[in-house]
Amino acid sequence: MADPTIKVLLIGPSSSGKTALLLRYVEDIFDTDNATATIGVDFKVKKLSVKGKPHRVLLFDTAGQERFRTLTSSYYRNAQGVLLVYDISNRETFTTMEYWFKEVEKYAPPNAIKCLVGSKLDKSTSSRIVKTEEGQALADRYGAGFYEVSSKTRENVKEPFVDTVTRIVETPELMNGGVGARRAIATAASSTPVATLSLDSPPKKAGCC
Repeated sequence: MADPTIKVLLIGPSSSGKTALLLRYVEDIFDTDNATATIGVDFKVKKLSVKGKPHRVLLFDTAGQERFRTLTSSYYRNAQGVLLVYDISNRETFTTMEYWFKEVEKYAPPNAIKCLVGSKLDKSTSSRIVKTEEGQALADRYGAGFYEVSSKTRENVKEPFVDTVTRIVETPELMNGGVGARRAIATAASSTPVATLSLDSPPKKAGCC
């Protein structure tokens, strides 16, 4: 029997740190010298063990540029989880989070698990523009999890993924809806390298929450 499939999206404006976060989590890579903007949609696969049961997690990295938004909106369909990413050193990226939360409400399943992620936590205190309390307040307003992370230093990188996937697995109606996601990309997923991580230990919360 095939492993249950979970579909998680990473969304947010361009240059918010989505791709860097995904690469650090899946491949433990951080390469700013060769970083390029995502064109349309890219995805990676990670095999996770939750409470001793393997799951195949499809992680979609979506383009933040406005010209791609019509294309990427179709990928919300059947998504069981969504990570909304902004840059704590860029106020504009945080301001757009209202738009992205509304996109989730419009296109994603109504019970999809949401997690707000503030990236670039390694920035100096003087570079921080968006306060932790602001991020937490916005996440609370939309019933989302909240973490601040640094892809550069690895700080808290695993936590938003672990928390989101664990909450999905613990929501039966979301797991029962995963078949459509698996069928939609089964061929591509089967040829993608798979990284493995066990989620049997409970996720560690970020210091802010």
